[in-house]
Amino acid sequence: MKLWSKYHIPTSVEEALALLASYQGQARLVAGGTDLLIEMQQASHVLTTLIDVTKIPELRVQELDGDSLILGAGVTHSQIVQNSVLQTRATCLVESCGVVGGPQVRNVATIGGNVAHALPAADGTISLITLGAQAEVASSNGRRWYDLHDLFLGAGKSLVDSTRQMITRFRVPLSRHREASAFERIMRPQGVALPVLGCAARVRLDDQGRFEEVSLCLAPVAPTPIRAEAVEKWLVGRPAQEASILEGARLARQTLHPRTSKYRATAAYREEMIELLTRRSLSAALERAEGSVL
Repeated sequence: MKLWSKYHIPTSVEEALALLASYQGQARLVAGGTDLLIEMQQASHVLTTLIDVTKIPELRVQELDGDSLILGAGVTHSQIVQNSVLQTRATCLVESCGVVGGPQVRNVATIGGNVAHALPAADGTISLITLGAQAEVASSNGRRWYDLHDLFLGAGKSLVDSTRQMITRFRVPLSRHREASAFERIMRPQGVALPVLGCAARVRLDDQGRFEEVSLCLAPVAPTPIRAEAVEKWLVGRPAQEASILEGARLARQTLHPRTSKYRATAAYREEMIELLTRRSLSAALERAEGSVL
């Protein structure tokens, strides 16, 4: 079955947006295509046009901006894993992007596509939310920065209108002195490419050895990636010790309630994994923060 009839390769964001508008909802942007092409194969309708954005230089940028790193939406997971700044100052993002698919998938799948499809279990997305990242969305009316979490409206439902808008860049805050992050995930052992649960944690310690700031995101627990706000609030101001983490992990289990999924696991099992992965990710982030010399 022919999946499309026309294929464009623009060289600027403005050109890509103009092409999107000209097809009045019948065109989609494509980069790695690891999600979109599968959706097209399974869909009952055929798009007339694909707009390949891999030749737009702006979407491939990786540059420092103060205490943040600007990542183009077209940066691949492999490129994120290889970025030395992210390895040391946004470790959870490197760890989460490093477990997406296999090497072939990571070489073409982009961080922009990971976010744009708004899937609640997207590993890169979990870490970006934990880090407090923002996304720049471009349309014919201009560009606007959004807190990443605000883009998620439901499972597979995004605030970004794929028929007339595109994500262009991300602003990723980088860890500072006595601050670090970590990512943990558990998969089904049968080889099914669906995570049972993913968890990213970021902590900042004060000079008295207490948690000054905590960010914790888990998915899939709900239709969108969610922050464990009760745990975050409980940990702030408490001693940065394993005992605090253990209690925080128990609180995560008590306050987060995933549903049973025939493709992932039972609710009871996933609740246990919430406690386990919360403990592991917080412990790893704490160990890194204590060793931070930035």
